[in-house]
Amino acid sequence: MLTKQYLTPLSLSFAVHAAIAVVLFAGDFSYELEKPKPSVMQVTNLPETVEPIKAVAVDKKKLEAKVNKIRQQQAADKAREQKRIKELEERAAAAKRKRAKEQERIKALEKQRKQKEREKKQAESAAKKARAKAAEAEKVRKRKEAEKRKADKAAADAKAKRLKEEAEAKKAAELRKRREQERKRKEKEAREKAEQERLLAEQMAQEMATRQQARRQQVQSEVNRFAALIRQTIDRHFIKDRSTMEGKSCKLVITLASSGFVTNVISGSGDAIVCDAAKKAIYKAGTLPVSQDPDVYQEMKRISITFSPDF
Repeated sequence: MLTKQYLTPLSLSFAVHAAIAVVLFAGDFSYELEKPKPSVMQVTNLPETVEPIKAVAVDKKKLEAKVNKIRQQQAADKAREQKRIKELEERAAAAKRKRAKEQERIKALEKQRKQKEREKKQAESAAKKARAKAAEAEKVRKRKEAEKRKADKAAADAKAKRLKEEAEAKKAAELRKRREQERKRKEKEAREKAEQERLLAEQMAQEMATRQQARRQQVQSEVNRFAALIRQTIDRHFIKDRSTMEGKSCKLVITLASSGFVTNVISGSGDAIVCDAAKKAIYKAGTLPVSQDPDVYQEMKRISITFSPDF
């Protein structure tokens, strides 16, 4: 049970914290203050020899500064809102003036349109009479032109027929010659293409084999590098005992998720004490270094390493 010597400072501390909460949440804020993380105070029955709990005093100046900051923020928010409303009213007034001016412009345009419509009708009436007169003259001209075109066409058709027959004969001879040349050219190209494709396929196969070999070496190098990092991680969490572990080792098979999380550890051959301590160190680490390269991860998701503690 809590004695009076503990209840007095605790009551004071709770009262001060309650006052801070009332000040912080009294205003209407448009944003959320950062919520402090709740602290847990454990109260236990202390021996009579332990000194009473001392309540933490609230710095009054810091409290006032925080309250002033909140009030300043409220004032700034209010000023911004008033400015925004004023700007909206000014834009509305400007839009009204613009609409009135646009209506006046539309009326003037409508008046101009009606005047132009009257002028257009008068011009169309005069043009209609002129077109009727011109149409009759055009009819006579077209009849004469048609007669001339008919005679010219008969002469042109005869000449075109003769030239066509001559051109077709020449074209047929040239076509036979070109087809023979094209056949020989295609045969040559086919032979050359087949040889190029054969050489290219051979070159690509060699390059593919070289790249695959280089990739395998790169993957193995990365596996070895991460295996060394895993050994270093195990060593950091390994509890050593020179008297029982020096010069001893253990072979471990570790199963890893793609994130490096350890899902299983199997100890193989080696010293039982070292194996047991190594497994504990691995599970203590929880996550081991793993490559983000999918090919490297495939090789090390179930990795076998031999661990020997350094002294």
